Amino acid sequence: MGMITSAARAFVFLLFFNLSPIVLAQPLIPAAPELAATAWLLMDTKTGRVLAEHNADEILPPASLTKMMTGYIVSEEIKAGRLSESSMVRVSENAWEKGGTKSGGSTMFLPPNEDASVIDLMRGVIIQSGNDAAIALAEHIAGDEQAFADIMNQQAIILGMTNTHFVNSTGWPDEAHLTTARDMAKLATAIIEDHPEHYEIYAEKEFEYNGITQPNRNQLLWRDSSIDGLKTGHTEAAGYCLVASGQRNGMRLVSVVMGARSEQARATESQKLLSWGFRYYMTHKLYSAENVLTTERIWKGKTDTVDLGVNDEVYLTIPRGAEDLLEANISVGNNLQAPLAAGDQVGTLSISYEGEEILTQPLVAKTEVEQAGFFARLWDGLKLFMMKLFGRA
Repeated sequence: MGMITSAARAFVFLLFFNLSPIVLAQPLIPAAPELAATAWLLMDTKTGRVLAEHNADEILPPASLTKMMTGYIVSEEIKAGRLSESSMVRVSENAWEKGGTKSGGSTMFLPPNEDASVIDLMRGVIIQSGNDAAIALAEHIAGDEQAFADIMNQQAIILGMTNTHFVNSTGWPDEAHLTTARDMAKLATAIIEDHPEHYEIYAEKEFEYNGITQPNRNQLLWRDSSIDGLKTGHTEAAGYCLVASGQRNGMRLVSVVMGARSEQARATESQKLLSWGFRYYMTHKLYSAENVLTTERIWKGKTDTVDLGVNDEVYLTIPRGAEDLLEANISVGNNLQAPLAAGDQVGTLSISYEGEEILTQPLVAKTEVEQAGFFARLWDGLKLFMMKLFGRA
């Protein structure tokens, strides 16, 4: 099915074990939906492939999507052992005034000058979008909110969020507090992959604190059982925003919708995007690290051959039904010679779809090959010389 080229020869390499018809039907995929929003993006978290986007790099205010970074940093602090879920945090007058009821923003209704646990405050940030909870956590971790914003910006750089700048922990409007849909997708992926124990909170539909029960503002949690996160946001400048994620049949997608017209619209537009992605695409596991993709001759070694493969699992995001349209190409250098250590790169694996290369991976030795003794190396060297002399190497 797929043709593999080698520097020494060409041979057929089957990506799959089933035989396919000579003429393969091309999967039919409609164009991605156009959304009533300023910017949007849909991404497969396993592969990082973006399936649809519009104005994904336009710099926009994130509103309370900001709190995803606040929560991520709290999780990082817990992971590093500098904080625990049971740690108690004092709610300052500042947190109460800027984030409490009289602020006019979303609040957890924290009493001032009292203590609350880190895990309760995290739920207050994630589920209730409480500004008071976000400020209290920021002050506890960094001393004040400005210093915490510095940590947020450092973390953004680490995560590759190149077009993001935070000024506060809440998303309160500020002309310098900005991000993009692409950067929010990167942050969402980091939350899901780095801190699954806290990602579960994003799926909780309500949280009660201080005798007050508040619902999660992510309406998709009620509409679609496959959706399990993430965060809403709204200000006059930002419009209605939603970062959502769900998983179906082993595929996890993240959608980012910014600048929708209403709470209903941000949920509806996000659902359009996610439904389209799940219906027409799949996350396909192509190879495992244990797979031997080819066995090559090796010279001057204690063994005559070496197994080659990839270091890690290889996943692709492809149209549903397109598995048999993939073509694998392996390129291996001429005349491999010992010594080789397991993991040494000796070639390249490339995957093409419809004639376009969509993935390139290093091809590595799966086992160590030690050098042979002096006379065995001398004999192999002579054979290589003769092959080269007669044009066979």
